[in-house]
Amino acid sequence: MTAPLSKRRLKTWIRLLGVTRAAENELREFLRLHHATTLPRFDVMAALWRRREGVTMGELSRMLLVSNGNATAVVDRLEKDGLAKRTQSATDRRTIHVALTDEGLRQFEGLAGGHEAEVDRIFANLTETDLDALTDILRRVAEKGERE
Repeated sequence: MTAPLSKRRLKTWIRLLGVTRAAENELREFLRLHHATTLPRFDVMAALWRRREGVTMGELSRMLLVSNGNATAVVDRLEKDGLAKRTQSATDRRTIHVALTDEGLRQFEGLAGGHEAEVDRIFANLTETDLDALTDILRRVAEKGERE
């Protein structure tokens, strides 16, 4: 007899969390060993790379789903290393924008290729058909969440 649908959904959620955590741990280790960096640092650089014009610290926190304090700590280190710069808003002195420096852009682009290759390795057993199906499933789950 098949378990009730609610139990199967719960098991799927737990499996999804386990896969996500395992992949994240592999990426953390890869970035640490091969690039001497951290996943939070990579994530901040990726967000800033996508928004080249820069973002406010509040926007950055929302993009990454982290606290302002966590984002600030990573940006502090990036700025200290010359990879990011903060500028005060011309219209509101309380607002600080952050963007990658030219060196930060160069470093991120080097990291991104390795990160993509590692993600490709982690999910190498998924076929194109698997990926299409999984993408469709995740899109439907996301759309349901947006409607509620």
